[in-house]
Amino acid sequence: MSCSRHVTTTTATASTSTSSPYDRHRNPPHLRLLSLSVASLPPLNLHCRGISLRSLERSPPWIVQSLDPDRRLRSAGFARRIVEAAAAERCSSGGRRVEILVAAAATVVLGVGNRVLYKLALVPLKQYPFFLAQFATFGYVLVYFSILYFRRHAGIVTDEMLCLPKAPFLAIGFLEALAAASGMAAGAILSGASIPILSQTFLVWQLMLSAIFLGRRYRFNQIVGCLLVAIGVVITVASGSGASVSLKEAGIFWTLLMVASFFLQAADTVLKEVIFLKAAKQGCSVDLFVMNSYGSAFQALFISLLLPFLSKMWGVPFSQLPVYLKDGATCFLNIGSLSSECQGAPLLPLLFVAVNMAFNVSLLHLLKISSAVVSCLASTFSVPLSIYAFTLPLPYIGVASSLPTGFVTGVVVLLAGLLVYAWTPSVTSTH
Repeated sequence: MSCSRHVTTTTATASTSTSSPYDRHRNPPHLRLLSLSVASLPPLNLHCRGISLRSLERSPPWIVQSLDPDRRLRSAGFARRIVEAAAAERCSSGGRRVEILVAAAATVVLGVGNRVLYKLALVPLKQYPFFLAQFATFGYVLVYFSILYFRRHAGIVTDEMLCLPKAPFLAIGFLEALAAASGMAAGAILSGASIPILSQTFLVWQLMLSAIFLGRRYRFNQIVGCLLVAIGVVITVASGSGASVSLKEAGIFWTLLMVASFFLQAADTVLKEVIFLKAAKQGCSVDLFVMNSYGSAFQALFISLLLPFLSKMWGVPFSQLPVYLKDGATCFLNIGSLSSECQGAPLLPLLFVAVNMAFNVSLLHLLKISSAVVSCLASTFSVPLSIYAFTLPLPYIGVASSLPTGFVTGVVVLLAGLLVYAWTPSVTSTH
């Protein structure tokens, strides 16, 4: 069935208004209003123009009926053009869904690659993880602004985009830096298995903050679906890992600090969505690289201010930080006396940085065309896939890990959650 035919049928049953039979000998005065061209009607929401369509049995196929009962008109040609406009809207809506699905799939794939390559990058830089983190943070600023420069000269980024208020980007940088600081502090105490479990609070924060600051009202099945996704990830990660024991040993403070870190990340993504939506309401758009460039610049600024604290969390005294960064750069370049201990550099770290950057851009693009919750679900879905990826014979890692005992159960629950979230209850139309 063609898209236009589908729209025609749907539109025909959408209106429940009634009118008296049309007098074929009468020429209503308001027909003169049809002198405006169809091009002047936007290809969306016909009701915003006061016009609805309905199909009548035993009568010409289309009645163009004004929602104002005093203005009723019949024009098969005009109706046909209106239906074509509605068809274009429906086709555009269908294309939007496809775009979201493709963006979500790309985000999942890049999310898996990001997790796998991070572990691979730490093989040569196992003694210098803090160097890798700072290399990525400050490297992103250089790369993002370089891309922004070329997009500006290509006409993709406009002066209006560059003249946007910088306070929201400052807030984004602050939230990201604070989330990184609190996450590093708690991550130094908590076990690796407990962090993915606590990260599922990120989805809960997303739902709450979206409802508060964006006025979102989620259906019951969407809330249940999100909870099932979180439960599925917990089952997948926690089975056989002893995560609950490690959480008890770490203490309530570090657990709450990690949860607060995910709250800050959720606030960061919701703030980005607020910026996108506000710009859309004003009839403009915010380029992804405007958001990423300024956000990363302010994040790097706050990270610089927090370096004494962050280096201590990574076990590097601030007084020894210059020497540590120098040795990290030497290992990264795989030169000098450290080259024998840094096999795989600089290729593996550079692959991680490139994929991580692509993942961040993909995640932001998905957030822009959908919502923060959808982008979170796509990112969450990459967790069990990453666990499975580590069971494969990857280079540099050595012996592949085995699947957790509850992996299949967790994945089934996660997939069920995604299906429940995506399910749209059928609405019975009244004719």
